Amino acid sequence: MATYFDPKSWSLAGAVDLGKRLLDPSWIDQWLGFTTSWADPVADLGSGTVTALMPDVLMTVLSEGIFSRFGGREVSATLLGHDLTATLDTFKVRRRGAHFQSKTVLSDLVWDTHPFDTVTVIAHGVRLIPGVPTKIRVQQLDIEGSIGIGALIDWVDEQNLDWKLRLDEQGRIVATHRTRKMSAVVDAQVYDNLLTIDIRRASWYRIRLPRRVVQAPALLLDDLPNRASISYAHRRGDVVKFRIELPETTGSFDLTQIRDAIIAGTTLIVF
Repeated sequence: MATYFDPKSWSLAGAVDLGKRLLDPSWIDQWLGFTTSWADPVADLGSGTVTALMPDVLMTVLSEGIFSRFGGREVSATLLGHDLTATLDTFKVRRRGAHFQSKTVLSDLVWDTHPFDTVTVIAHGVRLIPGVPTKIRVQQLDIEGSIGIGALIDWVDEQNLDWKLRLDEQGRIVATHRTRKMSAVVDAQVYDNLLTIDIRRASWYRIRLPRRVVQAPALLLDDLPNRASISYAHRRGDVVKFRIELPETTGSFDLTQIRDAIIAGTTLIVF
């Protein structure tokens, strides 16, 4: 008798029949239900049983559910009022003493229309507080990533500063004053919230100015949104590498919406 893997038992008709069965909608529905069975403990959220779930259980079903559904695929989310889409490459959660630590790696991230090549987010001191809605608290966020220099220039230029920025044919940053007839070729970097600008060349009415008369003072970035701190941001070729630290952050989410979003593959919302 031929075994399952016996090539003699293979036939074109059998292969076609197998394909039909694999594509049968009812089979796909059954498979989807099986792969989302992790969500059964939070299926009946209206009964109030969610408040009895331990944080470890919540964290486990959420992390495993999100990665099993979106791992290696594009995920969309609304995070504290910001819209993002990205490919979810890594999502790991582990217990660290009394709290949790999570690591998320995203590629091809678009954050409020701004594109990033890669972003890695490590959340320290994560706490889940069960309830309706479920609250999440994070002691600190470490964010490392890279963004194309062109995308960063466009983002800065949208802030309507006194200087308009662009890249020339050689990839250099050219700053032109919006009201005065001044322009300069510049480079910039940030270390420990201190922004320094290197003026490579400057001109006024197309008359080149000596570098000694157009020095730019360093600027301390001490009033960033959400009390953020920039450890570094420096250019490497066509990309800018950066590391940003955020202090304690809080948010909340509706477990019903999260569960439905994971099962349907739609937008995850944290507010």
